Amino acid sequence: MAQLPETFEKRMQRLLGADFPEFQQALQQTPPVSIRLNKQKYTSAVNLSRVPWSETGYYFSERPSFTLDPLLHAGAYYVQEASSMFLEQALKQTTDLSQSLHVLDLCGAPGGKSTHLASLISKDSLLVSNEVIKSRATILAENIAKWGSGNVLVTSNDPRDFGRLPEFFDVMVIDAPCSGEGMFRKDPQAVEEWSEDNVILCARRQQRILTDVWGALKPGGILIYSTCTWNEAENEENMAWLATQQNAESIKIDLDASWGIVRSELKGVEGYRFYPHAVQGEGFFLAVMRKRGEPEERYTSGKKKKYKLTEAGKKEKALVQDWLVTSKDFAWVQHNEMIFTLPENLFEAADEVYQKLYVIYGGTQIAEVAGKKVKPLQPLALSQHLNKNEFGTFDLNLEQAIRYLRKEDINLGTNGTDWVLLQYNGYPLGWAKQIGNRINNYYPKEWRIRMDLPAELPEKSVLE
Repeated sequence: MAQLPETFEKRMQRLLGADFPEFQQALQQTPPVSIRLNKQKYTSAVNLSRVPWSETGYYFSERPSFTLDPLLHAGAYYVQEASSMFLEQALKQTTDLSQSLHVLDLCGAPGGKSTHLASLISKDSLLVSNEVIKSRATILAENIAKWGSGNVLVTSNDPRDFGRLPEFFDVMVIDAPCSGEGMFRKDPQAVEEWSEDNVILCARRQQRILTDVWGALKPGGILIYSTCTWNEAENEENMAWLATQQNAESIKIDLDASWGIVRSELKGVEGYRFYPHAVQGEGFFLAVMRKRGEPEERYTSGKKKKYKLTEAGKKEKALVQDWLVTSKDFAWVQHNEMIFTLPENLFEAADEVYQKLYVIYGGTQIAEVAGKKVKPLQPLALSQHLNKNEFGTFDLNLEQAIRYLRKEDINLGTNGTDWVLLQYNGYPLGWAKQIGNRINNYYPKEWRIRMDLPAELPEKSVLE
């Protein structure tokens, strides 16, 4: 790792005191590797040690080749830094997750916290996962589709755009862009780019973000704020500023002493700090704030509402409605030739988001329908609600699966003219169209594995 900036070292010496040498030593060590299971897809036991603050988080003793594991592409798990999984405690301890909630993940890419939120909220809740940078929003949409929840909208908007949805969200998660001190061990470039000026710049930007989105949080709603940095300016000071500016209330989280998480306090605001010498994870900060006040009943005029979303026609819906196991629970929406679904109870809320924001992906994309020709779409294959009984399936071995995920030609050794759902160990990967004894590979080009294959491929999934 590059030499640490002198001003950073002095500040950390002040914060950590006698623990500073141990902190320095930890920064020279190999970062831990962790994943979070998708329990809606992967239900088997794993022989791994658990991340203590997450029910579905696990550590690896060393980093395997995740890219060459079909189960990663099937959405059976997500590779995520362990400290950031503390979001689970923040949400569970402050929110009734049995309720139908509107949740915002403002800075969602690449998808770690969004897929985590999707696993924690009820199926009757709506998650809006946002990323302002378009290229990163595309990656976010891919990871949301792979997770397969079906109750997530991916947007690409500036934080100020959320002012169009006043008091809409019950919960907001802001994993704010920061100076990245907590990533020094993993990313040497973060050390080179660090400066005191950049810390000040980040702190001011975070305040602008908080100001821009605060009006979209309901009175009584919860804000979960996090960074991957250790300086007070971007963390405790910003939360104390929010408490003063917006009359926000700090919420405490119960900690297990064995976790090694450090509780901090400034002007009555509590925060939670993760140091690599004390926890098995990277540098992280989190605080929870409540917007004071009580939510008001939303007024409805009684006038017939104009919707932006259009329900699918009866003929088109009849062609595909049996493709989900609980089709009656979903609203079937049509946009040009594409049909997608949203949970029925979330249709109005989702439509409001579509009207006010730029949505790049929503619900579950089911199929493209042109007359009687129907083409199943990739997100359907990965949906947690897919009805596999409606399709012919073929289980690939590991080498075939990797070659399919590279969008290469593979031979199934069968004949036919139908769509085939290709799987690995029973986990759907995507579609192929059988034409005689060959297949057309319909795996999305932009999702394909690009890395060069090693001389010897892995023998099994990293979870097996």
